[in-house]
Amino acid sequence: MMTPFLTLPDALSAADCDRIIALVNSGPMKDAGLVRGQTAHQLRRAEIAWLDDLPEAAWVMDRMVGLVSRGNRDGFGFDLTDFGESAQVARYGAEREGHFGWHSDIGAGQWAAKRKLTVVVQLSDPADYEGGALELWPDSNIATAPRQRGLATVFPSFVLHRVTPVTAGTRWSLTLWAHGPAFR
Repeated sequence: MMTPFLTLPDALSAADCDRIIALVNSGPMKDAGLVRGQTAHQLRRAEIAWLDDLPEAAWVMDRMVGLVSRGNRDGFGFDLTDFGESAQVARYGAEREGHFGWHSDIGAGQWAAKRKLTVVVQLSDPADYEGGALELWPDSNIATAPRQRGLATVFPSFVLHRVTPVTAGTRWSLTLWAHGPAFR
């Protein structure tokens, strides 16, 4: 039986989390876009950076590929073939009530249509913000992902999930999608 989601503690060290945030902070971030770059602030209010825009962040992808492999092996057994999209760092700040409403990660775009697994790594120290819970709705119950810094939450990309509004401080996360042929 497939598990609704997995958590992988210590996916990244605190130093790794600090390094990723510093890399992203060294350049401009973009307003979070949705499919095809269209923004809808009632659904998502955040800033993002794509790590393939930062050559000095190449090491992050190597780590993430290992996490996807481990998560898929331990919980899902999906047929995964590609990493067609860069890893994305998101900043949800209280000054904008950063949030992301209920959604799945499978969409109409070329790569979004092939997403099979989503990995979200908690980059922030949980003491640095309030609100900003990653909630998953894999079945008739809503579950809240642990907030441990460096922990990865791995789940099928079709699972509904959201980030509740950040009411104080800043929540940082790192997300990557693994792709493959259509579910059968």
